[in-house]
Amino acid sequence: MREIPEKIKKWVLNKYVITILVFAAVMIFVGEQSYRVRLHKARQISELEEQRDTYQRAIEEARHDLQVLQTTDSLEKFAREKYLMHAENEDVYLVDE
Repeated sequence: MREIPEKIKKWVLNKYVITILVFAAVMIFVGEQSYRVRLHKARQISELEEQRDTYQRAIEEARHDLQVLQTTDSLEKFAREKYLMHAENEDVYLVDE
């Protein structure tokens, strides 16, 4: 029974095994290219891509609104609906649904 721990001890104390374990620990925990830093950067990239998509949708909506507002009738309708503007002789009533 005493032989198994000796074999394990020899294997663990082998210089190649120690070198590989130290190298793996350094790659995982230390430096700019560590696994931890890569995960953090991957999360940042996904958040930034979501923000980019949100801003692109907002830009498309603004472009659509700009195309709609090129005519005078739609400009007046837009001002009335979005900003609750009205003519001097009109009353505005807001109805919540």
